[in-house]
Amino acid sequence: MTHLSVHFRILIKTVSHMIGYPLKLKKVVNIMALESNIIINIYSFLILLVIYFHAIKLFDKESLQDKLFMCILYITALMLFMDILSRFDGYASPVYPVFNRIGNFVMFLMSPIIPSLWVAYVDFQIFQDEKRIKRLILPLCAAVNTINAVCLIISQRNGMLYYIDSDNIYHRGPLFLLPVFITFALLLTAFVLIVLNRRKIGKKSFFSLVFLILFPTACILLQIKFYSVSIVLNGIVLSMLVVFLNIQSHSMYTDHLTGLNNRKKLDAYLEKKVSLSTVDKSFSAILIDINNFKKINDTFGHHIGDIALENTARLLKSCLRASDFIARFGGDEFCVILDISNTDELEAMIRRINSKLDDYNQSASSSYKLEFSMGYAVYDYGSGKSAVEFLEKIDLLMYKNKHELKVKTEKIKAQADTAP
Repeated sequence: MTHLSVHFRILIKTVSHMIGYPLKLKKVVNIMALESNIIINIYSFLILLVIYFHAIKLFDKESLQDKLFMCILYITALMLFMDILSRFDGYASPVYPVFNRIGNFVMFLMSPIIPSLWVAYVDFQIFQDEKRIKRLILPLCAAVNTINAVCLIISQRNGMLYYIDSDNIYHRGPLFLLPVFITFALLLTAFVLIVLNRRKIGKKSFFSLVFLILFPTACILLQIKFYSVSIVLNGIVLSMLVVFLNIQSHSMYTDHLTGLNNRKKLDAYLEKKVSLSTVDKSFSAILIDINNFKKINDTFGHHIGDIALENTARLLKSCLRASDFIARFGGDEFCVILDISNTDELEAMIRRINSKLDDYNQSASSSYKLEFSMGYAVYDYGSGKSAVEFLEKIDLLMYKNKHELKVKTEKIKAQADTAP
């Protein structure tokens, strides 16, 4: 920090003389405030950069949650830069008033956008419903941000939010708290959603989302009280770090419906298992498909179909050891990876799954029965198969098993029809 400060002072003095505005002692306080602001914002930007490089590797363009998080990250980065521009307050060189006006305008314009996106992010965390976001949350946020934008444009003429005088000094207007009230209203909406639906989210996610709301709120209150203190965006960056570590990084590898690992995590895990395999140390995989799942959806509705998927996930997890890996492969398919190197142990696991399935069907009160088709194999290190090729192998075995079960069912039905 000391070295940065020294270099910063030299830079400011050099640039000031270059543009024809030598520094005066009475500007020292403003310079130090600007210096601190720039240094803190640089550190905040570096944190965002670290989050970005981790998040972009896991980014799912089909995931609304990922898109909302990345939007918040981009806007926060832009506002950190604009915050620096808005701090060139009181400098009379021709370039500084331009910086000051652009920075303040963009900061006021975008101040409700981040809390709007936080509301959408929190709502999706709770309800996992894109249609709800598009139907309720986005129109509400659009209306709020439109009101803010209209007030900001009017303020350029009458200074009701803020104005910058001929000496390039920023002044708060009589209604400067309006964007703050809008921000508080959005944050309060998000907080109420979290508290009322706390049972729908895990304990870790609950505290992360609460921190996401309360910490920036405390920073806003401090900045209102002490104008020279600019920490709101830095508070948002720390909140994003907490959310990324506790929610975002986890959810990028998690299937939202079942809570199992998702396909992305499966592909990475399987690649690792293949690369670590040796002649003496291998592994096994089972691919499981729910038979007649489309019929369950068509007959009883997608809600019941979702429950069937959740029950299947619980059933399979109850068969496995803590060291075993399970993921939702996609749709009505699941994949299990086991540290089993011989066929006898693998077939014992298949019998265990079938036994648990029978127990479930006998005890379940639902009007449908679950039935699985399974393809399974021990990975053969000598084959040199890639992870993709191994998956294709057990996929073919699964469909072979599905066909055999279908033929068996049709044969039993035909015998029943011809019986006297």
